[in-house]
Amino acid sequence: MLISYAAVLVAGIMPVVCAGIAKSGFKGYDNSDPRAWLASQTGFRARANAAQANCFEAFPFFAVGVILALLTGVDPHTVDALSILFVTARTAYVFCYVSNKPKWRTMVWSAAYVSVVALYALAMLNLQTS
Repeated sequence: MLISYAAVLVAGIMPVVCAGIAKSGFKGYDNSDPRAWLASQTGFRARANAAQANCFEAFPFFAVGVILALLTGVDPHTVDALSILFVTARTAYVFCYVSNKPKWRTMVWSAAYVSVVALYALAMLNLQTS
């Protein structure tokens, strides 16, 4: 269960990492209006910013899935395994997004999404059998 808790923490930090990638190494970056600056970027910086937004979007779905699975009594090892799959796939997603590999990005995004759907499905199954 500790692994799934850590996975939620890592997933919560991922948007900040993406923002760091988008801003890294840029001379003249002005932090007084970072959103406007990021919106004007192109290339890997724009893709890192888009990955940041997607990480923010994916986080609540994942975090609630973990909580529901654990609260309904899903085997903690299964929750841990699905959490590891989610974080691994999301890390690969960010890499694929930043390095402009759209087909791979879609595949790893799908794997992460399916892992979260599995958490919800297992939670619902556990409620029905208890």
